[in-house]
Amino acid sequence: MMIRRGSVVDGTGAAPFEADIAIAGGRIAAIGPALPAPRGTPEIDARGLLVTPGFVDIHTHYDAQVTWAEEVLSSSLHGVTTALIGNCGVGFAPCEPASREMLVALMEGVEDLPEVVLTEGLPWAWQSFPEYLQFLAARRFDMDVAAQIPHAALRVHVMGRRGFEREPATAADRAAMAALAREGIAAGALGFSTSRAIAHRTLAGEPTPTLGAAEIELAEIARAMGGGWLQVISDFDDPAEEEWDRLHRIATLSGRPMTFSLLQRESRPQFWRWLLDRVSDANAAGTRITAQVMGRPVGLMFGWELSQHPFLTREGFREVAHLPLPERIAALRDPARRARILGEPTHDVGLRARLNNYARIYKLTMDYEPPPEASVAATAAREGRAPEDLCYDWMLEQDGQAILNRPLLNYADGHLDTIREMMTHPHTLMGLGDGGAHVGYICDASAPTHMLTHWARDRAHGRLPLEFAVKRISGDNAAALGLHDRGVLAAGRRADINIIDMDRLALHRPSMRYDLPAGGKRLVQGADGYVATIVAGEVVRREGVATGARPGRLVKA
Repeated sequence: MMIRRGSVVDGTGAAPFEADIAIAGGRIAAIGPALPAPRGTPEIDARGLLVTPGFVDIHTHYDAQVTWAEEVLSSSLHGVTTALIGNCGVGFAPCEPASREMLVALMEGVEDLPEVVLTEGLPWAWQSFPEYLQFLAARRFDMDVAAQIPHAALRVHVMGRRGFEREPATAADRAAMAALAREGIAAGALGFSTSRAIAHRTLAGEPTPTLGAAEIELAEIARAMGGGWLQVISDFDDPAEEEWDRLHRIATLSGRPMTFSLLQRESRPQFWRWLLDRVSDANAAGTRITAQVMGRPVGLMFGWELSQHPFLTREGFREVAHLPLPERIAALRDPARRARILGEPTHDVGLRARLNNYARIYKLTMDYEPPPEASVAATAAREGRAPEDLCYDWMLEQDGQAILNRPLLNYADGHLDTIREMMTHPHTLMGLGDGGAHVGYICDASAPTHMLTHWARDRAHGRLPLEFAVKRISGDNAAALGLHDRGVLAAGRRADINIIDMDRLALHRPSMRYDLPAGGKRLVQGADGYVATIVAGEVVRREGVATGARPGRLVKA
């Protein structure tokens, strides 16, 4: 295959240049002007188009989806050609049959994947982590997939119910977990993940088994690994100095690079700076720690068809929530029911802050940076209406399929300048898209496209150079994972390539599909402007439409 005369942004941060790219055997054979090609070589005319490396998504939750599906949606709709699963300490291996119910309950609560979907969809053709990798290695995808060892699964596998209920690990428990982590890395895992977040709970309210795991437990696992990185999510709340010092010691003594999720919280809007200062100090002292950041707010999407909205807990809604959408919307339009729902309170104080803060709820726009005056509260004040009344009507638009946006993180200031600082820090990585998770109210796997449209093209001020934006979502992430065969367009590298029409590049509005096992629903978001996405030299999508090619494989360390 030959790609002709594209504007190449190669993933190194270098300025764009016009060149041909020759592909052979799944790799880039040559890059240069007017390359010769044997007669009959298929060619793609990329004149006027952007040619980039395939994007590398380091934070996804497709652990279940890749066991039954070949298309890794929504990520493959946004130029992603390599996705890392097994984040946040949750996953499905290792797992003995007696522990399956516990891991399903955990994934359902932490990542919003319904139990019925997982119960029907998961084939459970493995028990050990190497067997899980072996199962994935026999499958084919529209992108490459890499895996991490999830701490919760490891803990439950070794300790059973004791591990699920967060009992302290004994010396024998710790030794067994360390040995299994080493086995997983040897089998090809790219790292080990854990969660120390209080919000990570089952639907029954049980905390994730790894919450508060002792330093000695994490340290022994990390020291035993012999390869890969440590992926952590923490609240840094117990208190922050102690938690930072604990994680810093683990990274330093184990010699493993560590990455953690960094987000701006409404309750502590400047705390992210404190953390980044410590990241800088750690790296200056030789300990490799990076913060994973997101290029837009992280929050909830609200709608009558979605899993979250301001009236979710009110009895007047709950009575009709089970109805098919057209019947549900008809019932919600009934004046008597409408008045009843609007008159009912949201009793839970925490839910009120999350669901009923109308100064922080907006119509969903594809730049994800709405001004304060566009909020429900501000618009209602201008119109002389109650905010709940206006919010109810906004969700009834588009035949009841309208989507509102409630930023929870990264939007305390009402703009994205904070995110820009995070993204341009020398020790951050772009991640946190959570593809495959929170399928009923979040759809952030489209973040790579937003990076190019909002930050490199459309933002009124503070735009980022295109070559910097591409490097952040390709070359930097591949290098951080140790995947030095991809992420950059150069001779000898894998031919994972996007051909993009930047003038047409645009996000679609998310839409609900009911195509998961057992008819489960999920939000999917596509885009215009991806002329072709190529994985290992094969075109997997043209103009967003799957070609049927499945060159994607499990990537091993």
